[in-house]
Amino acid sequence: MSDASGANPLRDPADRRLPRIAGPSGLVIFGVTGDLSRKKLMPAVYDLANRGLLPPGFSLIGFARREWEHEDFAQEVYEAVKQHSRTPFREEVWQQLVQGCRFVQGTFDDDEAFETLKQTISELDKAQGTGGNFAFYLSVPPKFFPKVVQQLKKHGLADQKEGSWRRAVIEKPFGHNLQSAQELNRIVHDVFPTNEVFRIDHYLGKETVQNILALRFANTMFEPLWNRSYVDHVQITMAEDIGIGGRAGYYDGIGAARDVIQNHLLQLLALTAMEEPSSFEADALVAEKTKVLGAVKIPKELGKETVRGQYAAGWQGGEQAVGYLEEDGIDPKSKTDTYAAVKLRIDNRRWAGVPFYLRTGKRLGRRVTEIAVVFQRAPHSPFDHTATEELGQNALVIRVQPDEGVTVRFGSKVPGTSLEVRDVSMDFAYGESFTESSPEAYERLILDVLLGDANLFPRLEEVEQSWRILDPIEEYWDKHGKPAQYPAGTWGPTEADEMLARDGRSWRRP
Repeated sequence: MSDASGANPLRDPADRRLPRIAGPSGLVIFGVTGDLSRKKLMPAVYDLANRGLLPPGFSLIGFARREWEHEDFAQEVYEAVKQHSRTPFREEVWQQLVQGCRFVQGTFDDDEAFETLKQTISELDKAQGTGGNFAFYLSVPPKFFPKVVQQLKKHGLADQKEGSWRRAVIEKPFGHNLQSAQELNRIVHDVFPTNEVFRIDHYLGKETVQNILALRFANTMFEPLWNRSYVDHVQITMAEDIGIGGRAGYYDGIGAARDVIQNHLLQLLALTAMEEPSSFEADALVAEKTKVLGAVKIPKELGKETVRGQYAAGWQGGEQAVGYLEEDGIDPKSKTDTYAAVKLRIDNRRWAGVPFYLRTGKRLGRRVTEIAVVFQRAPHSPFDHTATEELGQNALVIRVQPDEGVTVRFGSKVPGTSLEVRDVSMDFAYGESFTESSPEAYERLILDVLLGDANLFPRLEEVEQSWRILDPIEEYWDKHGKPAQYPAGTWGPTEADEMLARDGRSWRRP
């Protein structure tokens, strides 16, 4: 039973237990034959359908160069879903989804293909009831963003008609420096209004990242200590145990700092350091994150407080790995960084004097992303020195992946007759505390795009602030020396250890 507006009169709008379901809509994926689309986007669409979060007539259009018929595309989606989806495969869900699957063949400068796309969209509007609501997902190399966006404009595909929406979804990197980011933003916003552009940073879709906000602002036990009076420093790490794989063409010339620090790590820094927002609406969140990024100070001595490295040959996981310069397709003189570490300060009352150490790298000890808030030592210790030899610093560690959870490290008395204090850990793991598994980041983000909910997407101002921080570092590296070498399977170059040692600190071993 529902009233004339289609709303359910028995449903309380404040009830959070009922999931938000997307209205009539469709998704167009450019670059649908790529890895991202096959391993993440198509399975995420199926998982959303399987969880009942997509509308019955949801449509999926693939656009690529392949000479495929609609059936070939449907088969490709089917195989991607069977292989990579998170939820169990159900034939009836698939049968409903496949009715809205279409494929358009063409290149990005092919006007005919964009006319076919326009026709396909209007056919789906009639057949599936998508209501003219379509999101365009640009899963293509960044150099093609301007072309695709301009084609959408030229063929009237981006026109916002009364009562329906058109949205653009853009994958990182958003430019390769501040100037190119501003240029890209200008082109995209010339076609789509600001509130209809969604920049994907899949890290922000991860449950644990959202949990940073819950940890800080839903509890009273952490926030009073979350400042310069108690925090000694913060370490944010994203380590990968793989090399560049087959991505030489994409990776060489971009490097670890542009690929990871500019977006993921600076976003994690902003969420860790920001003030409490007035609400969790997109505008309030963006305002606080932008304030923090605006207060970030880059080091005065870039030579001492930033480090870049390149992996050399070494042993990893029991196998011999080649060095970056020996990888297929890499110029042996390449100065591209596969490891980057920077020390940043935040110039505001809460964080004055507290260093934030950010590091990322490929071919490191293991795959892990974590934020460690390391607290100061107790101001006075009544214990004698030998009693606390084994005691480190208290720390709160938020593990973003792979074993999502939170660990608190603190000192405890060792059982026995003598008084000895040693570090112990208290662990919370998502997998053990909740029966339901966390949705994939892309499920959450695609659903948010279809709902028009922008609070997990970095805005224009944040992207530009991030480049403001990274540009001077990249320019310095460009002119001075070359990356330090570190053997594959280790935790990075010794120069990075020395950078912290000068401050009397050391990197955590995650």
